[in-house]
Amino acid sequence: MLVQVASLGAYLDSRGVMAMSFAPRDSHEAQVQFALERGVPAFIGVLGSVKLPFPPRSFDMAHCSRCLIQWSGNGGMYMMEVDRVLGPGGYWVLSGPPINWKANHRKWQRTEEDLGGEQKRIEEYAQMLCWEKVTEMAEIGVWRKRTDTAACPAMPPAVQACDPANPDDVWYKNMETCITPSTTAAGGELQSFPERLKAIPPRISSGAVQGFIVESYEEENRRWERHVKAYRKVNYKLDTKRYRNIMDMNAGVGGFAAAIFSPMSWVMNVVPTAAELSTLGVIYERGLIGIYHDWCEAFSTYPRTYDLIHANGVFNIYRDKCKMEDIMLEMDRILRPEGTVILRDDINVLLRVDKVATGMRWKTMMANHEDSPHIREKVLYAIKPYWTADSDKSSQDQEKKATSSKGKGSDSEV
Repeated sequence: MLVQVASLGAYLDSRGVMAMSFAPRDSHEAQVQFALERGVPAFIGVLGSVKLPFPPRSFDMAHCSRCLIQWSGNGGMYMMEVDRVLGPGGYWVLSGPPINWKANHRKWQRTEEDLGGEQKRIEEYAQMLCWEKVTEMAEIGVWRKRTDTAACPAMPPAVQACDPANPDDVWYKNMETCITPSTTAAGGELQSFPERLKAIPPRISSGAVQGFIVESYEEENRRWERHVKAYRKVNYKLDTKRYRNIMDMNAGVGGFAAAIFSPMSWVMNVVPTAAELSTLGVIYERGLIGIYHDWCEAFSTYPRTYDLIHANGVFNIYRDKCKMEDIMLEMDRILRPEGTVILRDDINVLLRVDKVATGMRWKTMMANHEDSPHIREKVLYAIKPYWTADSDKSSQDQEKKATSSKGKGSDSEV
């Protein structure tokens, strides 16, 4: 996790490491938009009172650069939230206040007692969370979440372990001053990337995701490889640098993202909160990134930030929850001009979608399922053209002139 302008995210990306950046819109201006325009994964978010939209053990490292978060406040609640999403052996990097406060307290216009007390409390919470301090140099402090839980100190009586009943249920759930049990990934250790992209995720091998076993998971990946192969026959630009920021609106276990994986692009895998299965943990175990979201609401990003949007069965999921037109308008908002949409659904659903898309000035093309034209599932390809109010008015004027000329010609013939 990163904040600020995501310069570290861009640096890590150039070295094959994918980072998720976020920052609040109000206090950081449009820095999330800057990140997305640079092709760095990012969304608008904040550490406030609600849990981050990620399952436990999602990240290998969490980084905070002068993010002005009161880490020692609220009983260490923010550090406990970082601990929740940080995997065993993961690192927490804090850059800026209060690190190296002795040399900077005058520049930061804060007293030695204030900054010294804040760092002391941070160190105490880190020890309670079973983080070992790796180093502190200049204005950077680094802690590592231990993998050996036997070495962890006993929790204070005032702090309890978090309820393990449904750890993935975080959407609109308040943060808690509790400690998530520090366990290794269920079902085995994670492999290094990119090997883990094709390996069986621990959540699958352990049976933690209802409805998925190893065989069905492998078949799901083969299915998406066939789908993406068919996509490439229609849109050859999928193998080029044309699409950098890609979104999958109903990611499942990340089959589409894995099949389309390329160093030239990244995929924001969205697991709808209305989906039957919570699979975001599997996506992170594959080394991909993603987020929970309810598509009846606006997505936490700026307009025109994605180059390609993929949606598989989204409208069926939200059929009785919100209007299809509202979801499509949100897609149009976050899609860049000349951006592409690939929709996979039942033919009856796509015919309705096509009608709305035409009204939104999208250019569309319907294609059969790659296996057989008799299969009801079809694919709708669409492009959002670049247009302005002036160009639209000019087009309407031309249509009126053409209609008028045709009418005069008919009169003269009569």
